[in-house]
Amino acid sequence: MTRQTGKKSSPRKSGAKKAAPRKAAPAQSKQTKTGKRKIPALRRGGGSREPRRWPRIVRGFVSLIIWGLVLGAGVIGWFAWDMPNPSTVLAQDNRQPAVTIVASDGASLMKVGDLYGLRVSLSDLPPYMPQALLATEDRRFYYHPGVDPIGVIRAIVSNLRAGGVREGGSTLTQQLAKNLFLSRERTLRRKVQEALLAFWLEARYGKDKILEIYLNRIYLGAGAYGVDAAARRYFGKPAAALSLWQSAVLAGLPKAPSALNPFRAPEQSARRAREVLNDMVSAGFITQATADGAKQSRVETVATDASGAQTRWLAEWAFDRAADILGGVDRDILVETTLEPDLQRAAEAAATTIGPLAREKGAGELAFVAMRPDGAVSALLGGANRQKSAFNRAVHGKRQPGSVFKLFVYLAAFEGGLTPDSPIDDRIAPIEGWTPRNAGVGHRGVVSLREGVARSINTVAVAAMETVGRGKVVDMARRLGITAPLSPDPSLALGVYEVSPMEIAGAYATLAGRGYAATPYVVRRIRDAADGSVIYERGTSQGARILSPQIVAMADDVFSASVAWGTSKAAALPDRPAAGKTGTTQDYKDAWFAGYVPQLAAVIWMGNDNGRASDGVYGGLYPAQMWRAFMMQAMQGQPIQPLN
Repeated sequence: MTRQTGKKSSPRKSGAKKAAPRKAAPAQSKQTKTGKRKIPALRRGGGSREPRRWPRIVRGFVSLIIWGLVLGAGVIGWFAWDMPNPSTVLAQDNRQPAVTIVASDGASLMKVGDLYGLRVSLSDLPPYMPQALLATEDRRFYYHPGVDPIGVIRAIVSNLRAGGVREGGSTLTQQLAKNLFLSRERTLRRKVQEALLAFWLEARYGKDKILEIYLNRIYLGAGAYGVDAAARRYFGKPAAALSLWQSAVLAGLPKAPSALNPFRAPEQSARRAREVLNDMVSAGFITQATADGAKQSRVETVATDASGAQTRWLAEWAFDRAADILGGVDRDILVETTLEPDLQRAAEAAATTIGPLAREKGAGELAFVAMRPDGAVSALLGGANRQKSAFNRAVHGKRQPGSVFKLFVYLAAFEGGLTPDSPIDDRIAPIEGWTPRNAGVGHRGVVSLREGVARSINTVAVAAMETVGRGKVVDMARRLGITAPLSPDPSLALGVYEVSPMEIAGAYATLAGRGYAATPYVVRRIRDAADGSVIYERGTSQGARILSPQIVAMADDVFSASVAWGTSKAAALPDRPAAGKTGTTQDYKDAWFAGYVPQLAAVIWMGNDNGRASDGVYGGLYPAQMWRAFMMQAMQGQPIQPLN
């Protein structure tokens, strides 16, 4: 009986032989050429095979990415650690305070500091303005993330072909980042920071806002920041009213705002503007016909100073004085000065008429100060030509005054008991080994002090000083505002110590004011430009009396004699009394005239900055003539008043 199992046996074909089972051959190593046997790799289930390499490669790639990110973050951190906080910088107003200087009638004389106009949005502007900017600075502005790889590659290729740096690859966003946040140094560190800031700006604000910030903050020359300030500065209109041509002019300025300034280089600025118009055609913003119709040969700008360049001397001095008064300028201010435009024009006219005559005789420079009896400086010239020299000789120039210094000698003499009629012997003996000499004629003998003044006799002045004491003369000079070093030596009376025209003007204005101190001043009032509130105002009270009426009357006597029949007669006015004194130093190096009428005093100096002698220019010649020319125009229509 056959036993049944769980499996059925497979049917076999008849006649087939049962195959004998194979025996597994033991694994053997192959014989190598060197006789060594190579051991095969083990496979799964007891076999052998090559190991898989992909997991190792993936792990290495991931590790490389991680370490690259760590290294990149470290590099970015190193570049970024000293970058400014862009949010803080954008919130700040980093411009210098704007100071506006005006004349006594409100006419603008000068503006100092950065000029900002109204903040504008894209919708406020004519479409030409942003189009002109994009066409010339960054045509792909709306298509890159802040850094334009295409622009960088194009710039590199262009520079390689040119053999030097001819084209930049910075986007408009990078320019904004550089101008607002970074220094001007050209280093790899700054360039990387520029790119990082550009990415931040793009992520933070978006395209339209970045373009607006650029248009409102970019420097466009002549102290103007932003298109509205520049439009008003150059063209006298707001940015909203710009024409196509004017928009092209402004869009061309970021390349070189100082060199292309239309005030300084109208032809070069126009050439650049024509390039911008061509760029607008290439960018598809305008047609060629429109561009050609807008092009001009030069940029026409509005006048920058209606009162003329000569007022800059007074305006700059007023700015310095305002800063001193306030202890520094920390906000926009309006400085009202004492300058009277009518008197300033009279001074400029006199200088234009007489100045060239003096220059022909070798006196190349001049200084002029006109002052009211209270010390208010109503007109000022710091030199012959402001465009050639900015040095203010009227305020800062120090020259030997010659005989105009005798004012202090005779005032001290009058206080010491002498009078205009006091007899003085001009034949004085040597003093401490020094003998004074007179110009022209030698000695006249005994003369009145009045004649000594009128004819400017040196020995009379020295004798008067020796009579009352040298220290009294020094004290009188100090009392009337002379701050220069003075020594009580015998030559003091002849004006050998250098003083400024401004201080001399203050002294003679004291006589015009009948003995009340005339301390020179130029700032009458300072206002806050934002709300008009008064920050400073000079008091209107009269200065202290420093000369008695009797002393002033005697001074009027002798100095009016000088104008009537003495060395100052070229300054005589046909319709009103005047008083004054000439001054001439050795070898005609300095020529002066100082004089006054009751309403006004004026001082003139002529000479050369280097002390070179002139060809015979003396105080009674061109300085006296210029004083007369000025007074004739300045006092037109003014009441005639007696000196005392």
